[in-house]
Amino acid sequence: MGIDTSALFAPIVINGHTVKNRLSVAPMTRVTATEDGRPTETMTRYYERFARGGFGAVSTEGIYTDQAFSQGYANQPGMTDEAQANAWKPVVSGIKAHGALAIAQIMHAGAISQGNRFRDTTVGPSSIQPKGEQMAFYNGKGRYALPVAIADAQIADAIHGFAESAGRAIEVAGFDAIEIHGANGYLLDQFLTDYANDRADRWGGPTENRVRLILETFKAVRAKVGAKVPVGVRISQGKVNDYHHKWADAERDAEIIFGSLAEAGADFIHVTEFEAWKPAFAPEGPSLMRLAKRYAPKAAIFANGGLHNIEQAVAALDDGADIVTIARGALANPDLPKRLSDRSILKDFDPTILGPIANIKESELAM
Repeated sequence: MGIDTSALFAPIVINGHTVKNRLSVAPMTRVTATEDGRPTETMTRYYERFARGGFGAVSTEGIYTDQAFSQGYANQPGMTDEAQANAWKPVVSGIKAHGALAIAQIMHAGAISQGNRFRDTTVGPSSIQPKGEQMAFYNGKGRYALPVAIADAQIADAIHGFAESAGRAIEVAGFDAIEIHGANGYLLDQFLTDYANDRADRWGGPTENRVRLILETFKAVRAKVGAKVPVGVRISQGKVNDYHHKWADAERDAEIIFGSLAEAGADFIHVTEFEAWKPAFAPEGPSLMRLAKRYAPKAAIFANGGLHNIEQAVAALDDGADIVTIARGALANPDLPKRLSDRSILKDFDPTILGPIANIKESELAM
C-alpha cells in the first residue's frame, strides 16, 4: 500500500475528549436487539471488536428515544427506560476498554417508522406520504403509511424524549458522547425537508424554520447532559427513502443549517453523502463536508460516504473532514486501523453481512 496514512492516526480533541485517531465506525442499523429494545450479548461482542481493532471512535446504530412514535424498526435498541439503559452497559464497557470514544446515536423515525411496537400509526411534520417503499431488508413491506401531522404537544414530547434518552445514555449506560440523528429521512430531517414539511407554523416554511426542530432538540440534549459532554448532529441531503435529494437552495441552505448548528454550539457535525468527496450541488463546487467546515469552523466534522476507500479517506482530511466514519469497510475489516498500521491487505466487503448481526459469522464476532 503506497498511500501515506499517517494523517489518519493523528489524535484530535473534541470538547475535552481525546480521540486517538481519525477513524470512526459509522452508525449502522443492525436490528439485533431484543423485542423490547435491549442490547444483547451478541451486540456487545459486535461493537467491542471495532474498538479492539483500533478505531478511535465507535458510534452505535440509531437508538430510539421514546415509547410513543420514535421506534423505526423491529428489534431496534432503545434508551427509553432504565432497563434498556442498563443493558447498554456491557456494550459501552467493551468499546471503552480499548480506548475508543463511545458515541450513542439517538433517533426518532417519524413518518418512515416501519416497526413500532408502541403504536400502529406514524407521525411526521405533515400528513404527506413518504417517498419510496419500506425496506424489506429490515422487515418492512409496501409503501410507508400516511403519517398524522404531529401536534405541538407531541413535538415537545419528542424533544423531551431525545433529552431524557441522552441523559440515560451518559449517566446510566456510560457513553462518552451523543449524536443526534438529524439525517437520512428520519423525523428531524423530515422537518428540514421542503417536500415533507408543509406546515404554516414556526416549524415550517423557510429553511430557518424547518431547521428549528434540530436546534431545539440539540439545546434540550445539551441542557440535559451538560457542557462537558460532546454533543453532535448527523446531517444529510439524501435519505433512506430518497437517496438523491438535494437542498433546494443549495449552498444558502448549507450556510443556514451548518451556521445555526455552529451558533448553537455543536461539538461535532456528522455529514453523510453517498460519495462524500463529490460536489454537494452538482456538477461543480465544494463537497458537503467542506461546506460544513466553512460554516461551522469550530466543530469537528465527521464525514461519511464511500470513505472505506483509504485514498479517499486521506483526501477527506484535506477537504473539511476531521474524522472519517466508515461503514462497509468496517464491517469487512473490524480491525481496519490495525491493518492500515501494519500495512496488511484489507478484505473486500461481503454484502451478506448486512442486516442483523446474526449474518456475521460467529468466528468473526470472536476476533
